[in-house]
Amino acid sequence: MDSMVWHSLFGRFVWIDLPVVKAWQDPTISNIIAGAAAMIAVFGALAGLGLITWLRKWRYLWSEWFTSLDHKRIGIMYVCLAVVMIVRGVIEGVLMRVQQDLAVNAPGILAPDHFAQFFSTHGTIMIFFVVMPLISGLVNFAMPLQIGARDVAFPFLNSIGLWLSVGGAVLVMVSLVIGEFSTGGWSGYPPYTELAFNGGVGPDYWIWAVTMSSLSAMLTGLNFAVTIYKLRAPGMSWMRLPLFSWTALCTAILMIFAMPPLTVATLLLAADRYLGMHFFTNDLGGNMMNYVNLFWLFGHPEVYILILPAFGVYSEVVSAYSSKELYGYVSLVIATMAIAVLSFTVWLHHFFTMGQSANVNAFFGILTMLIGIPTGVKLYNWTWTMFRGRVRYTAPMLFTLAFLITFVIGGLSGIILATPPLDYMMHNTLFLVAHFHNMLIPGTLFGMIAGCQYWFPKAFGFRLEEKWGKRAVFFWVVGFYMAFMPLYVLGADGATRRTVEFSNPAFQPWLLVAMCGGFLILAGLASLFVQVWVSVKKRDRLAVPVGDPWDARGLEWSISAPPPEYNFVSIPQVGHRDAFYWRKRNHGAYKPADHYRDIEMPKNTGWGVIFGLGMAVCFFGLVWHIWWMAILFGLLSIAAGLVRSFQRDLHKIIPAAEIEAADRHWLAIAAAATPVSRHLEETPSNEGRAIWPE
Repeated sequence: MDSMVWHSLFGRFVWIDLPVVKAWQDPTISNIIAGAAAMIAVFGALAGLGLITWLRKWRYLWSEWFTSLDHKRIGIMYVCLAVVMIVRGVIEGVLMRVQQDLAVNAPGILAPDHFAQFFSTHGTIMIFFVVMPLISGLVNFAMPLQIGARDVAFPFLNSIGLWLSVGGAVLVMVSLVIGEFSTGGWSGYPPYTELAFNGGVGPDYWIWAVTMSSLSAMLTGLNFAVTIYKLRAPGMSWMRLPLFSWTALCTAILMIFAMPPLTVATLLLAADRYLGMHFFTNDLGGNMMNYVNLFWLFGHPEVYILILPAFGVYSEVVSAYSSKELYGYVSLVIATMAIAVLSFTVWLHHFFTMGQSANVNAFFGILTMLIGIPTGVKLYNWTWTMFRGRVRYTAPMLFTLAFLITFVIGGLSGIILATPPLDYMMHNTLFLVAHFHNMLIPGTLFGMIAGCQYWFPKAFGFRLEEKWGKRAVFFWVVGFYMAFMPLYVLGADGATRRTVEFSNPAFQPWLLVAMCGGFLILAGLASLFVQVWVSVKKRDRLAVPVGDPWDARGLEWSISAPPPEYNFVSIPQVGHRDAFYWRKRNHGAYKPADHYRDIEMPKNTGWGVIFGLGMAVCFFGLVWHIWWMAILFGLLSIAAGLVRSFQRDLHKIIPAAEIEAADRHWLAIAAAATPVSRHLEETPSNEGRAIWPE
């Protein structure tokens, strides 16, 4: 084919950009690993598509899930996206540990550029396409139920947010099969990601994937904030709002204000690469530090975007599994708001080493230490909630206990790094890697796993099997300590981060322990999959159709499991902080409505799918300079938004008779169910009507 025609059709793509072809032509271990990963991704995708086709589920998935505007289903799809992405993220983390253990005075198994891609994709995936979708998923599912709403404020915007996030994840996964990902780290610092230093497609994949994720998060934050402001049930004042919903509100506000700096940074970096601009170079007035400031104006609030929802989960879990009212509710609310405000004041501690004056460093170091105070308030309150409570050591509670202990260690290491002279010595070492993971894995990931297990019965109508859940806790916790505690020692001894090969043989024993820890974490992830598989097989024995298997307190537990599309037969009236718990104790639960009325709900629509995936294809065209593809699918996405904006038939009516029949059927199940004590919580007799003796 003529080179001009090829370039017009396929941009800068050539066959050597396929990892399989590169592995065939140059069969090094590193290239073989890349080619095998690409083949696994391709065959995995084909197997999934083939299975859906064989089961004839395409129409069902399209009509009931992909096009759904139901906040619960959108939340579940967010979690499914995170589950797919965490598999790649954890495997890459383990392979990095393997490489570093084998590469002590030896080349190891990965070429330097390949290793750099690993730490870039690992960080990008885990932050933007695992934890962020988990947060959006849990908040989407639980928050409207907790505040007594039928849906979020903007259901279609919710769909757009989901499919933008899916589109960004698709770009990251496609980079495994066609081309390569960025080698510039998850933060994408110029000048290394500028065109002159990195002319490949990797930084472009990173730019557009992260841009899609940041736009998704900003839109989702707007949606969550408006929902909590405007759609709370009558009587649910601010001081009656569940703690998880409080953390969701503060997280939403952080999303609204923290995501735009990231979007601006990535778009300006794209302008440098595509349009010959010099925003972040030393030529023609550019300055790399502008990027660093923009990125960390997002980056430090992002840390609390990740951690605050987990704090909300821990508040719900500790209260439910201790059979006690949450201790110090008001102080927890104040601490949550204080963390949200202070998170915008400490971004500069991420670059203490870049030449600011001692006074500036001292100012931000003090602020960084101050943010530990409201976090400490939360830890004390959770501990006092458990004190003299009837604690049940379920898998979510065990994850919470592991967090309480491990997070303190991470916090203490954070105080060390908040001291500018110490940070100057530790900043570019594995000590920082250990601290960062010490905060994010037990702080965020344990919380998200605990939240998924806690609300799983509400979402699907059956409990998760506890035995495999507890095994997962063991592997995750022991694996975490083995994988990251040695990094504190290595970092203090001078081992630098992002290093493909070490020359000091004294590092190898610690690296070996860290590698073994990585494999244990992988076993923990596998245990969670086994837990779901076993639970699905035993779903009849684990069924909890009444919907309250933990004797919990919030409104989300007052309805059937799984909940109906409209959530509540009638919008609840809230008179107390723990509204459902109060109703149960005063014989007000499981009562029919006074009147059954028609309910209006949003119709399903596929325009959100078209918009999000169309943008993904558009950005794929930009990555490879396939201009016809970028223009065509960019216009398609814009057209999808415009067409939807002119539609008027957006709602459907669910008849009162249908609602009454479903409600009375559920009430009959609830009346027939035997209330169970905590000693029978894990037995088949728990049908979702748990109650503890006073």
